[in-house]
Amino acid sequence: MPRPLWTGAISFGLVTIPIKIISATEDRSVRFHQVHLEDMGRVRTRKVCELEDEVVPQDEIGKGYELTKDEVVPVTDEELDEMPLPTAKAIEIVAFVDADSIDPIRISDSYFLAIDGQVAAKPYTLLRKALERSDKVAVAKFAWHGRERLGLLRVREDAIVLHSMRWPDEIRSPESLTPKATDLDEDEIERAVQLTDTLAMDDISGFRDQYRDALEELIEAKSEGKELAEPAEGEERESGKVVDLMAALNASVKAAKEARGEHGQDATVHEMRPSRKTPAKKKTAPAKKTAAKKTAAKKTTAAKKGAARKPAAKKRSAS
Repeated sequence: MPRPLWTGAISFGLVTIPIKIISATEDRSVRFHQVHLEDMGRVRTRKVCELEDEVVPQDEIGKGYELTKDEVVPVTDEELDEMPLPTAKAIEIVAFVDADSIDPIRISDSYFLAIDGQVAAKPYTLLRKALERSDKVAVAKFAWHGRERLGLLRVREDAIVLHSMRWPDEIRSPESLTPKATDLDEDEIERAVQLTDTLAMDDISGFRDQYRDALEELIEAKSEGKELAEPAEGEERESGKVVDLMAALNASVKAAKEARGEHGQDATVHEMRPSRKTPAKKKTAPAKKTAAKKTAAKKTTAAKKGAARKPAAKKRSAS
């Protein structure tokens, strides 16, 4: 595990749990340096004072808040350290809530909370058991990078996880983005629901970053002087083109079924009749048939059944 990013304690009522914060995620992106193409020398960023046009050493760089274009208020690190921040070295639990009540848009970075010394083992386990048994998550306040933040504590594989959260006033309203009212056919909605059912899965741990894999292969090939593989041709899509929504949904359902190895059934909206060889599948899109049509269909089927039985038998024996 990486080294701790922060040490302090969880304040759980009158219970104190010494803990260390360890990042729960890692960035696996392939990163590049800026280089001079003529000689591959590194190109670095230099911190230059725009008034003196000279490089400024790090020990002469401080913080300032811009009131106006011509007025900047300096703020020192000492002044920030003296700010009244009760959660400076504590994760203070302030409430327990249902997990479903937390909007995922508010959740930011994730961290594991590890015990800081064996003395913390018992209260740490106590909090974990309480969260598990109550089926709740804890909302807490804590200080991070010079400001107070809101956090969410939950259990993951016998460990307590801290998710940093945004304050309510940091979430923008999507009201202006909502499309105007539009007419949708019920069949289109049902077909979209069927597409979600077809693409549903219980485990998404198998997904990989295919772009990163291809980028690593490119770097390896170039470093070894190998010939680069021809890029795969992707499907071209015209942006802004008006499409037949139902046709697109049908094609999507069919493609999703084929990708999962489900063959032998057309992705269409009309009612599917069971085949004699293949058992009928459960319908997800309700067919809009009237009682009169259903009765007529049964009578027609019954009338044809007797006449069609013998020829059908001959055909099967011939095949």
